[in-house]
Amino acid sequence: MTQITTVATQPIAGQKPGTSGLRKKTPVFMGRHYLENFVQSIFDVVGAAGKTFVLGGDGRYFNDRAAQVILRMAAANGAARVIVGQGAILSTPAASHLIRLNKTDGGIIMSASHNPGGPDEDFGVKFNMPNGGPAPEGVTEAMYKRTTEITDYKVLEAQDVDLGTVGRHQLGAMVVDVVDPVSDYAALMESLFDFPAIRAMFAGGFRMRMDSMCAVTGPYAVEILENRLGAPKGTCVNATPLPDFGGMHPDPNPTWAKALMDEMFSDAAPDFGAASDGDGDRNMVVGRGIYVSPSDSLAVLAANAHLAPGYAKGLAGVARSMPTSAAADRVADALGIGKYETPTGWKFFGNLLDAGKATICGEESFGTGSDHVREKDGLWAILLWLNILAVRKQSVAEILREHWAKYGRNYYSRHDFEAIEVAKADAMFAALRGSLAGLVGRQVEGMTVRAADDFAYTDPVDGSVSQKQGVRVLFEDGSRIVYRLSGTGTEGATLRVYLERYAPGPGGLDLDAQEALAGVIRAAHQIAGIAGYTGRTAPDVVT
Repeated sequence: MTQITTVATQPIAGQKPGTSGLRKKTPVFMGRHYLENFVQSIFDVVGAAGKTFVLGGDGRYFNDRAAQVILRMAAANGAARVIVGQGAILSTPAASHLIRLNKTDGGIIMSASHNPGGPDEDFGVKFNMPNGGPAPEGVTEAMYKRTTEITDYKVLEAQDVDLGTVGRHQLGAMVVDVVDPVSDYAALMESLFDFPAIRAMFAGGFRMRMDSMCAVTGPYAVEILENRLGAPKGTCVNATPLPDFGGMHPDPNPTWAKALMDEMFSDAAPDFGAASDGDGDRNMVVGRGIYVSPSDSLAVLAANAHLAPGYAKGLAGVARSMPTSAAADRVADALGIGKYETPTGWKFFGNLLDAGKATICGEESFGTGSDHVREKDGLWAILLWLNILAVRKQSVAEILREHWAKYGRNYYSRHDFEAIEVAKADAMFAALRGSLAGLVGRQVEGMTVRAADDFAYTDPVDGSVSQKQGVRVLFEDGSRIVYRLSGTGTEGATLRVYLERYAPGPGGLDLDAQEALAGVIRAAHQIAGIAGYTGRTAPDVVT
């Protein structure tokens, strides 16, 4: 016998979702009423009665327990059906696909993306809309407001649902359909890409290393790359999702995926290397002896997408986040298609994708995707690269060099200055904003400033305006500096400086990025007075 219990509670401070849901330390989420308050606030805002939702997560610590709580609360709030990944596992792009495929009323994803997992690390919960994309600000604001006034939550008193077995289960009056987390997503990939061509490439001796970083893409990578495409067994490493990601920091960049980088730059390097993150929405791509920056990857994918069956008709447009290099813009111009520069956050891309204005999107923080789902998708980007390699029959290095020869090269880097005193960072930004009007026409390090502004975005679809998204200094020669402040609190502020220099070619296309950017770096320090305000002359992190 199951019964619905109404549990008295009170608001818990700080339950404000960011761009991708609510993220906190795992012990915080495991605290009394914490998860329940937030989940009830989700259901209070979006409504649950008679609705169908998708549920899954990246397998991090507490994923399994949280799933049972969310299911019992969905049942208590009158949901008709929840589709849940076996073992409560779903990559974020696979969850987005299931929401769209089954035309559900949205979904709850349990993840803190690329943040470490474990008993003392991070956990997160986010709600995705019926289009498969992250909830927009208006919705997350309403959820936050609800958390500040909540007085009770509903939960069904029942035994755990067996999430280890695929099939239909009953939870009170609600149906729980446990599904294979991989099969529908793998079928979608097979519909987009030329699997026979990629299979033939592997059969011909092509070698690859796929590092899933003990995170959620492991089962997806093994099924698609090894089982369906015939890559040799062992191509996929760290392929079992672990609650603490094997102690790894599951963020696919050269710092955290160091073992993959070392292998790709060794004498025994395979032809192609790739990594994905905690919840499967990010990707890193590396050729033998050559690293592909996310900005360049987006541009190469846009220029070659037509080689894959799913994009054979061409692209409607290309969108990039403002801090991402302008390399993709040059491809869009050459193809005569739309180009969009948006604030950081996938919801801005979602509007463009829904409206049919863009087909492929990307951001410099290792996220790329297309209109097949409404999230960035790590494995999708890796498979599109494989499709391009199979058709062009060239190495990653050859494809990059040909791309730069045709479009020119946008040398690009990000310098992070961490744990700056908040007052000093704010003072620097105030002075920088105040100096923008006088920068135009000024010569710095031999470059002339063409424009300088505080980036604001008017969404071409819904007309919403986002202000103060970062300070941009644009030069006549196509070079760029972008300054953004992120994070405040105990650790102070992080200053991110994005540096870009355009080299039209034919010469000067094979320099080291930091060397090529030396003048732009000096200009960035001069214009903002970084040393004067912060005492820093060098960044903490260079990517």
